[in-house]
Amino acid sequence: MVVKNVFDKGPESWCSYDYHASVVTGRGRVFVLANWEREGGLNGAPYISCEETYWTPDLPEKPLSILPFMHYRSWIGEDPIDLRDLEVSVYLRGDGLKLNGGECYFWVVGPATRWHLNSRPIDISMGEWASDLTTLRLANDEASWHMSWSSRPGSPTSLDECLANCNSYGFSFVGFSAAVQGKLSMGAFEIR
Repeated sequence: MVVKNVFDKGPESWCSYDYHASVVTGRGRVFVLANWEREGGLNGAPYISCEETYWTPDLPEKPLSILPFMHYRSWIGEDPIDLRDLEVSVYLRGDGLKLNGGECYFWVVGPATRWHLNSRPIDISMGEWASDLTTLRLANDEASWHMSWSSRPGSPTSLDECLANCNSYGFSFVGFSAAVQGKLSMGAFEIR
């Protein structure tokens, strides 16, 4: 196991990104720490959640994206991680979640560039925890991913380099036609 989050002691640094608050306050990026519940998750276990008041569309992303769950490795004193050809498993649950045509994807950020695994939308169980983990293979194949943002638009970082030096990862909503509303919860997260 490379990474395992089961939320026994808290949200383990998982946050949402409020792009609009970042712009309005002018004080840098605004991250909202996920809610933590001691019970009510998968088989009564702890879990984390976020809701529509925690996130706003990230306007520099193309296409427009919402980043409801994100994790920076530096927040927990960890170095970038090599994710090439590893697997990510997750339990996601929606309550009153209206994606308005959007889909949920896993994403990675390596040096200065974000890539979404848009070849594999993630099913979110609605109103209950799914009985099985959703598992994604992080194939090192740009045809399976979409580059949505780079701080160096003229020379974005390749998928290979981003996966090899991943400093942040998370989940996004992409393709929505109206504001995404409701609550998103995560019961467990693993990279192996």
